[in-house]
Amino acid sequence: MGEQAGFLGLNVLVGALTGVIGSLFFLSFGAVLHYPQVLRSFLPGPLAIAAAAFLAAAMTCASLWLVRRYAPEASGSGVQEIEGALAGARPMRGLRVLPVKFVGGLLSIGAGLVLGREGPTIHMGGSIGGAFTQFFHKRGTEFNGLIAAGAGAGLATAFNAPLAAIIFVIEETRKQFDHTPLTYMGVAIAAGAATIVTELIGGVAPDLAFVVDRMPLWTMSLFLLLGIVLAFAGVLLNWAILRGLGLAGKLAKRVPYLFPALFGGLVGILVMTWPNSVMGNEPIIPGFLAGNGMGLLALLGLLVVRFFMTVGSYSTGVPGGIFAPILTLATILGLTFTGLLDLFVSLPGHAGAAFAIAAMGGLFTSVVRAPMVGVVLTVELTGSYELILPLIFTCLAAHIVADWIGGEPIYEQLLDRTLRLAKEDEAAKAANATS
Repeated sequence: MGEQAGFLGLNVLVGALTGVIGSLFFLSFGAVLHYPQVLRSFLPGPLAIAAAAFLAAAMTCASLWLVRRYAPEASGSGVQEIEGALAGARPMRGLRVLPVKFVGGLLSIGAGLVLGREGPTIHMGGSIGGAFTQFFHKRGTEFNGLIAAGAGAGLATAFNAPLAAIIFVIEETRKQFDHTPLTYMGVAIAAGAATIVTELIGGVAPDLAFVVDRMPLWTMSLFLLLGIVLAFAGVLLNWAILRGLGLAGKLAKRVPYLFPALFGGLVGILVMTWPNSVMGNEPIIPGFLAGNGMGLLALLGLLVVRFFMTVGSYSTGVPGGIFAPILTLATILGLTFTGLLDLFVSLPGHAGAAFAIAAMGGLFTSVVRAPMVGVVLTVELTGSYELILPLIFTCLAAHIVADWIGGEPIYEQLLDRTLRLAKEDEAAKAANATS
């Protein structure tokens, strides 16, 4: 009993510390993202845009340099690294990853790249758990349990969504190790502790609070149709991200920082001229849900641009997650879907917001392949409990169809890619050593 209590006590510490660091991370890059206003206040229009392009390019390259120089595993989301560590296939160097992920993520997300804070906070939380395992010499189930608990605490911190965080860890890490009742409790305790700390620092409201009335039952077939559309969209996004990483990796072998510099510069220009097209940009979601007056063609244009900016941002290799970009992309896609439906069907006045919110869960599900997380995370983020049934229809349709057309979960694909590249690097080093 004493050992169990000690283990659960460590989970409290891991969760609370993750809440503190994750909240500081969020507040810090929120401050950095004010650089466009600062530039506008000191420089005339064209010069401010040029300065933003240079600054964003420099921040992107600096973020990538930190990753390559000190902790290559800090690249990208980090969820796949947590899964790899739990499976014993990737190193867990928590004390090295933590500062690189924090500073690198601050630079990349602060520059305006279309990346989310949740990937870094999940990885930082898992790294904190990993550091605790090293300090207290934990092995086996307790080793995995503390890392998983830290990851769950990171997601709870990012979105103030403890239940979704618990379910995410259970769904996403079920293949890496066998949870026990003790590790389940540890994850729940860490997520709860992180949420308490996060709410003490940043408040208690849902991150994207927007309550929508119940939809008529006859519209459930339309939510099924939305799920089918999102299945194809999610599989396409996964393919594009993997393809983008491959192309950027080939270019990096020739000119290491060319793509990050050019893409970062483009982001800086767009931050000044078309801010809705860049950044993770969850803050624009409530405005879209309330009806921002954009026409169907404008929504389609923004959808296409944000799709490619999401792929390009992740392909740079800097720290940053994909949850937040998925939520924004899904919102626009859901509103576009509603606009197309309006041409053929008479819909309730609040249908646009309902389909947009359901699309958040559906696109997340088709990309990550965690339908229950898609439902719960969306409800916790928005507070729209009246949309649980439409979300279930949308997420299950997205999950089933994405699986049927051969799509694979993004984090599994990213981990497979990471392990393959690691083997290729080892083989190349061995060949050079013998030559």
